[in-house]
Amino acid sequence: MTRPRALACGLWLALSFAPCLAATPTAGEQRLRAAIEADQPHAIALLERLVNQNSGSLNLAGVKAVGDMVRAELEPLGFEVEWIDMRATGRAGHLVATHRGNGRGKRVLMIGHLDTVFEPDSPFQRFERSGDKATGPGIADDKGGVVIIVSALRAMHAAGTLRDADIKVVLTGDEESAGTPLETARADLIAAGQWADVALEYEELIVRDGRDWATVARRGVTDWQVTTTGESGHSGGVFGEALGYGANYELVRILDAFRRELPEPNLTLNVGLMLGGTPATLDPGGARGSAAGKTNIVAAQAVARGDMRTFSAEQEARARAKMQAIVAAHLPKTTATLAFDDSYPAMAPTAGNRALLALLNQVNADLGLPEMGEWDPAKRGAADSSFVAADADVLAGLGAAGTGAHAVGETLDLASIPRQALRSAVLIDRLARTPR
Repeated sequence: MTRPRALACGLWLALSFAPCLAATPTAGEQRLRAAIEADQPHAIALLERLVNQNSGSLNLAGVKAVGDMVRAELEPLGFEVEWIDMRATGRAGHLVATHRGNGRGKRVLMIGHLDTVFEPDSPFQRFERSGDKATGPGIADDKGGVVIIVSALRAMHAAGTLRDADIKVVLTGDEESAGTPLETARADLIAAGQWADVALEYEELIVRDGRDWATVARRGVTDWQVTTTGESGHSGGVFGEALGYGANYELVRILDAFRRELPEPNLTLNVGLMLGGTPATLDPGGARGSAAGKTNIVAAQAVARGDMRTFSAEQEARARAKMQAIVAAHLPKTTATLAFDDSYPAMAPTAGNRALLALLNQVNADLGLPEMGEWDPAKRGAADSSFVAADADVLAGLGAAGTGAHAVGETLDLASIPRQALRSAVLIDRLARTPR
C-alpha cells in the first residue's frame, strides 16, 4: 500500500469507525477488563522472567531466549509463530506471530522489540520490585511493552474476541542496534506493514503531569559523515596560495554552515565526533578514532560524524541538498566529501494516524479513562514503527510507562500495564470488527 492510498484509507477510516463505537463498553469489552485484571499476576511474572534474561542486542542467544519465552505465550492463543534468523546481519533475529481471523476486519500489526541496550557485561541485570514500581534492564524499553502485547491478546482470547481478529505481532531483535544491511534487517517488518491496515507500536508510553500522551508522529534519523583533506606543511604557510586553509578549517567551515543554514522547525543536526590532524583516522564502526598533530603543522585530514533528525521525507531531502551544497563550496587547497549511512524514515502525522488516535480516545471515554493528546515528535526518538508508516496507519507509544530508559535504574510503573493492555484489547477488538 503506498502512502497516498494509506492516507486515503486513513480518511475513510476516520469516518468508518463510527458504527463500531459505543457510549459504554460492550459486554465483550467488560469481559476484557475482567480478564486483564485477573491476568495481572501472570503478566508481572512474565515481565520478571523477561527482564532477568539478558537480551542485549549483541547477546544473540539471550535475544533468542526472550523470543522463545514470548513464543510460549502466543502459540496457546492460536498464533503461528516463526523465528526469522538474522545472524547474517550480525544480530539474533525477529519473532513474527500471525493470528488468522475471519478476514473481514482491519488487519492489525503489533510492533515491539526483544533486545535492550544492556549487554551481559552491564552491572544492571535483575528485576526488582517495590510496590507498584519495578526496575530492571529494558523493563520499560521494551519488555513492559511486550508484556502489554501478551496481556491484551490473552484477554481477547479469554473473552472470546480474538477468534475473528487478523493480527500479526512482530518483535524485532535489534531495535536498539540494528543489523546491517538495514534493508535486510527490516525486510520482514516492512512486509508486515504492507500486509496490515493498522500498526500499533508498543514503545514506552509518555506520561507527563499525570496525563498519558499518544504518538502519531516520529522524526526519522540519518547518520552522516564529513571527511576533509588539505595540504599539509609548515603553519607559516597557512592561508597562503601553496597550502591554503588545511583540513581542519575546511571541516569547521562546513559544520558552522550546517549550524547556521540548516535549522528549521522539527529538524536537528548533531555533531557527535570530530577528529583532525596529520593524520586523523576513524576506527572500524565509526565510534572511535585517532588523530595526531603539532601546533606548527597544517592539518592534512579531518572527519566529523553525527546524525540528522527530520519530520518527513521531504524535509530530509531538503536538508541533504543543503548539506551537499555547503560541502561543495571548498576553501582553497582543500577537499570535502559527505556520506549518509542507513537511516530510519520519518513517521509523519497523517490523517490516518490521527483517526486512530480519535478511535483510541473514544475507547478512553467509554472506559472512563482520560483523553490522550498528541505528543511532540521532536521529543521522541526514532523507532521501528517508522518502517511501516508508508504502508499503514500507525499509533505509537502504547507500551508501559517508565523512566530512565537506557540507564542503570530504568523503572516501570506496574500500574500502567493493565491500563495499557485494556486500551489495546478494546481498540483491537473494535478495529477487528470494522470492515476492511
